[in-house]
Amino acid sequence: MEFNKTQFLLSAHASRQLPPPEHAEIAFAGRSNVGKSSLINRLVGRTNLVKTSAKPGKTQSLNYFLVDECLYLVDLPGYGFARVSQQVRQEWRGLITDYIETRTTLACVVVIIDLRHELKTLDRELIDWLRYLGKPMLPIYTKADKLSRNQQEKNAAALDAGLTLNAGERLLFSARTGLGVEALRQRLATFVQGAYAARYAGTSPAIDPI
Repeated sequence: MEFNKTQFLLSAHASRQLPPPEHAEIAFAGRSNVGKSSLINRLVGRTNLVKTSAKPGKTQSLNYFLVDECLYLVDLPGYGFARVSQQVRQEWRGLITDYIETRTTLACVVVIIDLRHELKTLDRELIDWLRYLGKPMLPIYTKADKLSRNQQEKNAAALDAGLTLNAGERLLFSARTGLGVEALRQRLATFVQGAYAARYAGTSPAIDPI
């Protein structure tokens, strides 16, 4: 995957609006205002492909982006934002749950966690849920540029302990400096190739190879 050509495809507010399962999909999940948009923009080498906002809760649908005509990136609504109505939160939860549990072309869920803060309950619950479902995932500790190297290591170790991870199972990332970008691209390529390998072994649906 070169991430040379990326374009917005569609916004899905209901499962029936999802595109046909033609390509492998990488989903991006995280608390509201954790930096999902900035991470995706940096990943694909664009500055404003995904609109960033200082207002949490802006993403209210599953936003699909087509990469190199062979991969979907899916920006999920942020969780943990209290200023939207209970009805909206329930709608988001139902949409995300249905997507993650049933989307057969989902190759990996990238879970974005703010490195500056202690582990949040919702982040741990998401990781535990993905483990329970057996879904491939990649935790990303973002906003690393806001901390010194020593503080990065200290905070990362605390998050690792809370999530029962080792350092090789997650990445440190900074959208501002580019820390972790190449490693993220390589990890995602591995997940996508694994999804296609499973397909050819007969354990997942037909999806176009990269």
